[in-house]
Amino acid sequence: MPSSFTDILRCPATGQELVKDGAVLRTFDGKHAYPIADGVPVLVDANLSVFSPDEVLRREYIAEKVSKRRELVRRLLPGRSISLGTEDRYERFAAITRAASGGRRALVLVVGGGRLGDGMATIADDPLIQFIETDVYLGPRVTVVCDGHHLPFAGESFDGVIIQAVLEHVLDPIRVVAEIHRVLRPDGAVYAETPFMQQVHEGAFDFTRWTESGHRRLFRMFSELDRGAVAGPGTALLWSLCYFARSLPPNRSRAVLLLDKLTEMTFFWLTYLDKILISRQAAVDGASGVYFLGRKALDPLTDREIIGGYRGAVGRPVHHGE
Repeated sequence: MPSSFTDILRCPATGQELVKDGAVLRTFDGKHAYPIADGVPVLVDANLSVFSPDEVLRREYIAEKVSKRRELVRRLLPGRSISLGTEDRYERFAAITRAASGGRRALVLVVGGGRLGDGMATIADDPLIQFIETDVYLGPRVTVVCDGHHLPFAGESFDGVIIQAVLEHVLDPIRVVAEIHRVLRPDGAVYAETPFMQQVHEGAFDFTRWTESGHRRLFRMFSELDRGAVAGPGTALLWSLCYFARSLPPNRSRAVLLLDKLTEMTFFWLTYLDKILISRQAAVDGASGVYFLGRKALDPLTDREIIGGYRGAVGRPVHHGE
């Protein structure tokens, strides 16, 4: 376990500092203890999370195998989604966090970092940034196992936080974003990508979607640097076609996934239309996914400001008194 970040680790239940005691991390009063698996702290409290340390340890091998299988499929088959501009935004995010670090190596938290996110390869090896990658399972990229609802880190510890394709899978996204705000240093940066028009893709762990305006409200405690659609109507249409194909065979039929993949391979070209459509006003209303890049702020954006900031093409905001 690297010593460069252990001083910011905290008990997810109490926020107390942790001390290493053999193969566990304990609070000073000894009431809470968390295992260390192959150098990775498993900072999950079963009383606060739907996960438990025992479950995490049992899932290690399965999670890694699934991750490798998904990566192989991603390389061999056309993708269902295309993220536009993500690499450029990651480079901007990296520049902001490096500048905010005051000359030291910037510390960036990745929530849901079990695998490298789309577009993140451009900054993953930046020598001026140390990434703390977290997830709810053990995996080759995971530095700390934790639940995003209770981030086990001291307040104001990070220069930046990345949360890509994660918020739809958490039970309480408002709390997760509040935790991100808590662990960010003043003027720290956040970068988020989250689905809008996408069907269920993580089974029972798939809960919520956001319009672009709803996503902005979720991050209302952050000042805005950039926001918009990351994947447009073409990608949204492909998702709908694939899930329409999934619904044709009887339940639990092996043909479900076969039809899904055949549809994806047949209509993958729809995603490339987004390169043309993404800049159009109506694309915000039919986006497959949205993004937000911002800085930690002290005062929330008001709901009136959020409504007034709508960027789509469906009418315009109506204000009282008009």
